[in-house]
Amino acid sequence: MLPLDPQTLTPEAFAPYGFVISGAHGARRPINHGSSQRVDVPGTLDLRAQDGNPVLAVFRARAQAPQGPWHELERHRLGSQSFVPLQGARCIVLVAVGEHAPDPASLAAFVVAGHQGFTLNAGTWHHPLIALDDGDFVVLERQGDAVDCEVQHLADPVTLRCDGLTLR
Repeated sequence: MLPLDPQTLTPEAFAPYGFVISGAHGARRPINHGSSQRVDVPGTLDLRAQDGNPVLAVFRARAQAPQGPWHELERHRLGSQSFVPLQGARCIVLVAVGEHAPDPASLAAFVVAGHQGFTLNAGTWHHPLIALDDGDFVVLERQGDAVDCEVQHLADPVTLRCDGLTLR
């Protein structure tokens, strides 16, 4: 089994896989007569390939032991996928890149704090949601007639070293 140490989700570390959604990163400008600030997330959503349309859903997740082992990754070639927690739920995002299959050298795991979200680039390999807390996640993704979920079994399952993580 391949052991990984989950790292803190930062825009720089996550850049090969997608981008971080957070009010802490990006240029701010006042809106609504100064009562709010707008922070544009530095990334592009990809949701219209092959006549796809954006769809907004809520994934209701149950907390699970994050250590694994995790045996497969999936990807969506035709669209990006964004996850934003509601109620402060945390998760781990396990990702990899690779043209035909996940590249084991690119595997990474990130701890997503309850005040962050993330967008996976189209084609990024990822494990289905690994929630650290029970909670809801708003998910923005592509929906269309073309099936867009490719699953790859990992020859060497991944385990996560999560000694410092607490489950609620």
